[in-house]
Amino acid sequence: MVAKVLVSEAIGTEETAQQISVGRGLLCVMCAAMAWGTGGAVAAMLYQSSGLGPIAVSFWRFLIGVCILAVFAFLMTSRLKRAEMSHFMKKYRGRLVVIGIGSAVYQAAYFAAVQYSGLAVATVVTLGLGPIFMALGSYVALGERMAKAGLLTMIFAILGLALLTGGSDMRPSSHLGMAFACLSALGYASVTILTRAMSLRRHADQFNVTFLGMIVGTVCLLPLAMFEGVIPMTERLLSSFLFLGYLGLVPTAMAYILFNTGLSSVRATTASVIVLVEPLTATMIAVLFLGEQLTQLALLGMTILMLSVVVLALAERRGVVSATGDV
Repeated sequence: MVAKVLVSEAIGTEETAQQISVGRGLLCVMCAAMAWGTGGAVAAMLYQSSGLGPIAVSFWRFLIGVCILAVFAFLMTSRLKRAEMSHFMKKYRGRLVVIGIGSAVYQAAYFAAVQYSGLAVATVVTLGLGPIFMALGSYVALGERMAKAGLLTMIFAILGLALLTGGSDMRPSSHLGMAFACLSALGYASVTILTRAMSLRRHADQFNVTFLGMIVGTVCLLPLAMFEGVIPMTERLLSSFLFLGYLGLVPTAMAYILFNTGLSSVRATTASVIVLVEPLTATMIAVLFLGEQLTQLALLGMTILMLSVVVLALAERRGVVSATGDV
């Protein structure tokens, strides 16, 4: 089904992102979150083996992702579709610039937060503040209201995330790292709300939003990456570029298409909580493949987090079914 959604996005068939069901939208967001969760482990290995910093890793991730999407678009789209993409870029260049800059900011800020404050603290602050900023922004910009049950579920999800990351060793956090994490959460919420707003008004082909926004983000990151050092300083260049290629393909190109596709039928606030599966995926990878241990507190947090995501997903689908009368 995921492949079918991606192809539909590219070639403009009838089953577009704006027409998928809520169930498929939830699945797309969930798969995107799981893909993002693998990116943290790969980035951590890159920091240790390649000598690259957070901005350089973000730049390569965006650049490779853009190249993959460009090939995909060329192979799977018609000449008419490509002409529509050019028209879309000219018509909505202002929004695309904002989305691209916002994506670059929250990606680089998150990696910087990890560098200064450690992965656990950066994850708690960024993904904990993300749903809060999302709920406030969605209420102001989109008029989306959250029921008391949904608000309670979101609180439990954030609690589970805090327990999950608090159950491991945490390095002392710096004020600078905390500031970067807050900036990342704000940038992520802003980009998600803007993308959701464009989908609701049928302004956007989600593939175009992802592709063109990433081009802008790549351009924004280039000068900073060159200042930081953009070439891996290691004898294992092949493995470094394999890791970078994975970051560009799975947690970037595929994940962003899936996430933006899901946003067309899933509320922005709901999506912001479902993506909390990302740190859960990263934790499972750390335990299964990196030999890290989880305390009972972390296991409790993992359980609460997963239950919160499941409850929220079921509540979202039930709400749409009740509203539409579908069975």
